[in-house]
Amino acid sequence: MSHETVYSIASGKGGVGKTTTTVNLGTALAQAGKRVAIVDVDLGMANLAGFVSLSPDSTTLHDVLAGNAAVEDATYRLAENIVAVPSGIGLDEYAETSPEGLREAVSDLRAAYDYVLLDVGAGISHETVLPLGLADAVLLVSTPEPAAVQDTQKTIELTARAGGDIAGLVLTRTLPGSDISHEDLASRLDVPLLASVPEDDAARESVYAGTPLVAYEPNGPAAAAYRRLAADLAGIELESPDDGANDTDGADDVDETAEDDNTAGDTDAETGRTDDSDNADSDDADSTAVSSAITEAESND
Repeated sequence: MSHETVYSIASGKGGVGKTTTTVNLGTALAQAGKRVAIVDVDLGMANLAGFVSLSPDSTTLHDVLAGNAAVEDATYRLAENIVAVPSGIGLDEYAETSPEGLREAVSDLRAAYDYVLLDVGAGISHETVLPLGLADAVLLVSTPEPAAVQDTQKTIELTARAGGDIAGLVLTRTLPGSDISHEDLASRLDVPLLASVPEDDAARESVYAGTPLVAYEPNGPAAAAYRRLAADLAGIELESPDDGANDTDGADDVDETAEDDNTAGDTDAETGRTDDSDNADSDDADSTAVSSAITEAESND
């Protein structure tokens, strides 16, 4: 098993699939029986809040960084073996946060989970650079387009300034038969190529289904690429799903898990916290919430 357990998932350019990579990598690790925490450290443009159908008074990472709550109070179960720590969406809450508190929060999560994935915001600011140095390693996410690759180079430079280490490059939305060599792109950036995730119609379909791709279409090419990435990072072998089966090994559709976490009096087995909000009256409502969150994440990512 790799000694690296905390990864920052970062990109210089928005819209390259960073949050999609975070969610699917985390789900694939959870399917393998690893305990995973996904943390939205994009404090100004939170994307993961919709995954847990937060009520206005729900505890988020903003509360933790403001010193008003412990990180376990802002942890919400998505499915078996996987939880999310969302940031808040209010500007007033954001103004009260101190990004420096992220160091302690990540340390607490590191002790409680096998893997912690930090979904880092795009751009250059203290709050986006800080996670690059807190993680054991940084996963760079980019498409093969020149502008995205150029911005990836900036992220590499920022990581070096933050004292962080680069794990490698994940190229998304790649096209089979393209003249672009993915290995050459990684070589130009002087980083290892960890994965090439091909363009896959099922990826967009999974968004509207409100389900991570690796659970929605586990036999598809993009899902297979995310599973291989998870296996390589964890140093384990993952079995390919049987044809026609949608066996998520406990990491079921997120629309089902939202019901688990937002039913009155339901106690989270992962965190021990009880969520007293009752915001999941139906699978359809949960799916809509998650679908909207993923769509927003992809557009703002």
